[in-house]
Amino acid sequence: MSDWAIAWRLARRELSLRFRGLRLLLACLFLGVGALAAIGSLTQAIGGELAARGQTILGGDVEFEISQREANDAERAAMARLGTVSQSVRMQATAVGGDPGSPRIVPIDLKGVDGEYPLYGRLTLRDGRSVGAPDAGTVWIAPALADRLRVGQGDRFRIGSASFTVGGIIAEEPDRLGEGFTLGPVAMVSLGGIARTALVQPGSLYATRYRIQMPASRDPKTVEEAWNKAFPVAGWETKTRERASPSAARFIDRMGQFLLLVGLSALVIAGIGVGNGVTSYLAARRGSIAALKVLGATSGVIARVYLLQIGVVAVAGIAAGLIAGVVAVPLIVWAAGDVLPVAPEFQVQLLPLVLAAAYGLLIALAFTARPLIAAGRVPAAGLLRGVIGERPVPWRHSLPWVGGAGAAILVLALVTAEQPLLSAGFLAAVTAVLLLLAGVGVLVRRTAARLPRSRRPLLRLGIAALHRPGSRTGALVVALGLGLTLFVLLAAIRTSIDGNIASSVPQRAPALFALDVPPPREGDFRATIAAIEPRAVVATVPAMRGTVTGYRDVRVVDLEELPEGAWALRGERGLTYAATLPEGSELVAGRWWPRDYAGPPLVSVDERLAEAIDLKLGDPISVSLLGVERTARVASFRKINWDTLGFNYVLVFSPNAIADAPHNLAATIELPKGRERAVLNALVPRFPSISVIEVGGVLAQVRDIVGAMATAIAAAASVAILAGLAVLVGAIAATREARTYDSVILKTLGATRGQVLWVQAIEYLLLSAILAALALALGLGGAWYVVTQLFSFEWLPDYGAVGATLAAGVVVTTVIGVLGALPVLNARPARALREL
Repeated sequence: MSDWAIAWRLARRELSLRFRGLRLLLACLFLGVGALAAIGSLTQAIGGELAARGQTILGGDVEFEISQREANDAERAAMARLGTVSQSVRMQATAVGGDPGSPRIVPIDLKGVDGEYPLYGRLTLRDGRSVGAPDAGTVWIAPALADRLRVGQGDRFRIGSASFTVGGIIAEEPDRLGEGFTLGPVAMVSLGGIARTALVQPGSLYATRYRIQMPASRDPKTVEEAWNKAFPVAGWETKTRERASPSAARFIDRMGQFLLLVGLSALVIAGIGVGNGVTSYLAARRGSIAALKVLGATSGVIARVYLLQIGVVAVAGIAAGLIAGVVAVPLIVWAAGDVLPVAPEFQVQLLPLVLAAAYGLLIALAFTARPLIAAGRVPAAGLLRGVIGERPVPWRHSLPWVGGAGAAILVLALVTAEQPLLSAGFLAAVTAVLLLLAGVGVLVRRTAARLPRSRRPLLRLGIAALHRPGSRTGALVVALGLGLTLFVLLAAIRTSIDGNIASSVPQRAPALFALDVPPPREGDFRATIAAIEPRAVVATVPAMRGTVTGYRDVRVVDLEELPEGAWALRGERGLTYAATLPEGSELVAGRWWPRDYAGPPLVSVDERLAEAIDLKLGDPISVSLLGVERTARVASFRKINWDTLGFNYVLVFSPNAIADAPHNLAATIELPKGRERAVLNALVPRFPSISVIEVGGVLAQVRDIVGAMATAIAAAASVAILAGLAVLVGAIAATREARTYDSVILKTLGATRGQVLWVQAIEYLLLSAILAALALALGLGGAWYVVTQLFSFEWLPDYGAVGATLAAGVVVTTVIGVLGALPVLNARPARALREL
């Protein structure tokens, strides 16, 4: 028989379906592979769903959007040559229902569509009808608007200057995701209905969109590039079906990055648990290995025997992890609810499963090679004396296996990752952390050996356990360090996101926003508010929408990728002008223009945008406003207090630069608590063209979204926590033999069970105290990267909560260590001494 056939026969005799002794290996691979399989399957399913539904989400093959105007004749003719065109208008408005004496007022997203809508997908109502644009006197409304206005089919309510009849409640709006974030439920009317409201006037804030259904032979990307070349300064924002919802794509990209890091973390941490579990298992099989050695088995045969056993268990753990990953996807979709941009249909994603299985096999090989080689190289006499693991294996014997598996993992991560540099950097960081913890383990052993002996017996024994022959201090330091680091990481991420939610409401926030206040009626607007609430504080600014088209000698349309932090170059931005420095801004460079300034157009720029695109004082910056490009020179840089909910504009122009463009005013209204409804009831009837938004409702939406994201992040990171606890259990199991020997000797010398447990507790408390500061630094560093770089939140952790979590982690790990010692106490001295 061949060596492999003999090895398989011997391996099969010892291996049972209960996987006794190898359950930790099974559990660690199950956790790591399951996490990667679920993460990869979910990310690919959502990405595939967005791609497959791109036309429906966008509402066409390409979309052209412009603010505060419609397309001119040349632009309309160019669109018509591309295919079937559907026009829609979107703006913020107010719906008024109920009795005149006690009206119900709801901010809405007013959407006007033409007869071609929808080009793709179906607009369906709750009663099952598939419809298009309603007639000029009818409106389709979202369920949330029906609930808040307390209206149903056949009821009437007012938008602007017109009254509409509810024709149905919307069940499915095909392009809802493509519309982006809204400040209220949708009310859909025809373009004729929009005209009846009289809300679209010169200076009104509205967006016009043109979706185009093109022949299959036309490439949307080519069409987009040709359009931008034909109308480079008109201010059009373009999208194609491949990126129908950029905000959703960015969300999935960032969440995918985070989840990938979580999955790789869980798998690497699980690999350490695999190594500990295999070491513990081989220590328990010492008698069998010694017998095989005595009977003439070579080190190669022994390695094959246990490699086959471990391989069978590893395959079982990987298979179970893959199944769990597939099953977890629909459960995650159900639990996540509205956090996910789309709910993908259930289907098995093969590529993520293959990658997860490959990672699992490579991790198992990397972390089991060294203990397997160590077991095979110890002489039979040494095995019979119980010295397995005490003779270190030279790295030259295990390096080909460990290094080869590590290199394969790195190559796999770089080849398959959408962001190879991110994955490579993360793996390098993980390697650095593991090396750091291993170095700390060596330092702890050497320092403990040099400490003077305490006169307190239990403390002396606890310190001695850190450096005695056969101690597993290095493995325990890695396990405890990872566990405590993960506790800090999760606490810092969660509390920082909670801090961002809390800080979204500044101490002094306006109660109401008002849009489209006509400048000639500003005095009447202020007087109406003062008559209802004299204590109200009203601030108004000119409000326009425009697109940054260029800066210095750079054309934004020519940029393949926006500079980091230059989000203001993406799409349209709010524009305003001011004679004096706006409240909430601090001038950090340059000078403000005089009140009566009449020279060349100037602009003041947010300092962070200026830094992102390397602007200098005097540089030109161009914007497209109502289809006309205007250029101004940078006169100053401002530091903006973004923590206020007032008017914070990235670009503030001198009045002579843009004041001649048709525009309305936007207003903030600060009120005593509880006076919002009275002011609303007074404003809306007198100013039907004004849209009034309650700030509290908007902030509630933001809190719900960010809170749900925080919960999802905590749930994902908990997988790594479980893997870290599994590593700790494995490290404890790997030291069981040596601890059994210590316990037996101590009990033989008269120690009580309680004293033996105290020695264990002291050892874990000492290690935890030593590692707490390191875990705090590593955990906070990792959390900072996730919060600020991946999710672009402010760094606002609750250090008290983080410290309490770290203390709880120390207690948890100590308790786990002590509980792991309980089976050791049950060993009978006579029997244990005969076996050791």
